[in-house]
Amino acid sequence: MSKSLGNTVVPQDVIKTSGADIFRLWVMTTDYWEDQRLGKNILQTNVDLYRKLRNAIRWMLGTLAHDTGEEVPYCAMPDLEKFILHRLYELNQLINQSYDAFDFKKIMRALLDFSIIELSAFYFDIRKDSLYCDAPSSKKRKASLQVVREIFERMVTWLAPMLPFTMEEAWLERYPESCSVHLEQFRFAPEEWKNEALAERWKKVRQVRKVVTGALELERAEKRIGSSLEAAPVVFISNPVLLEALDNLDMAEICITSALTIVQDIPPSNAFILDDVEGIGVCSNKALGAKCARSWRYTQDVGSDPAYPDVSARDAAALRELQELDENCKGSKLEELK
Repeated sequence: MSKSLGNTVVPQDVIKTSGADIFRLWVMTTDYWEDQRLGKNILQTNVDLYRKLRNAIRWMLGTLAHDTGEEVPYCAMPDLEKFILHRLYELNQLINQSYDAFDFKKIMRALLDFSIIELSAFYFDIRKDSLYCDAPSSKKRKASLQVVREIFERMVTWLAPMLPFTMEEAWLERYPESCSVHLEQFRFAPEEWKNEALAERWKKVRQVRKVVTGALELERAEKRIGSSLEAAPVVFISNPVLLEALDNLDMAEICITSALTIVQDIPPSNAFILDDVEGIGVCSNKALGAKCARSWRYTQDVGSDPAYPDVSARDAAALRELQELDENCKGSKLEELK
């Protein structure tokens, strides 16, 4: 980029279209002790990263609109929530050390990877079903809301020094009565959240999920399914260590399918495999049953509740609980008016 060649970027033009925080993001993702490069392609890359980060925060804000603030004890949380809390513990250590060392690029890279890879493409993707469809009394749903709250408060305060306008906007949307995110302290991460053994287990679980996802993508490409919820894959696992890691986990939920069967055996010759994940093969089958109009999962119990003929038993129970809560709420308001 050279002024004499006329190929410079005018900051005001970028600010008008994308906002000042795009420039801050560019600075935070560069090795600023070296010569800097800036152009349309580099700016567009940062715009794309910013949008992904902003979309993750917007999703959390929408989800937390239903948060009642209830707390689930750590010991009663599902393993997936404990794994995400472990990742928050690790990030807390890294970010505190990196801020002390003024290594902003390391912080931004870690938070972008966490947001895009581990939250949007993994944790949020898995828990959408529970958050959207489980009954309000569901312990899993309550635990997930609590973890999303922990993620939001940490991510926004961690990013506030680097993306001040965006994080101030997000914070005041969530806590309109507060003064400013820039007056908040970084949140503490309890030692209880640290769990290396659990992290190692979920590393294996994600290997299995990676192979299943690859098989489902092939099915979609071949037009045999439209959504992963139309599938009921059979997963062959010959590695006993991987098999043990899946114990007591709902792999259909984790892989976002309507059903999933695990078989301890060598994958057959027609199974889908990935070269970098040994001992796992997937044979794809279509899910049986009818499609639930609420969760879009295919189950055998759709219509089992006559009051809700187009949804599964789980969703019918959730709808009945929501109806009862709504009626109780209306009754309370009538009592107040008397």
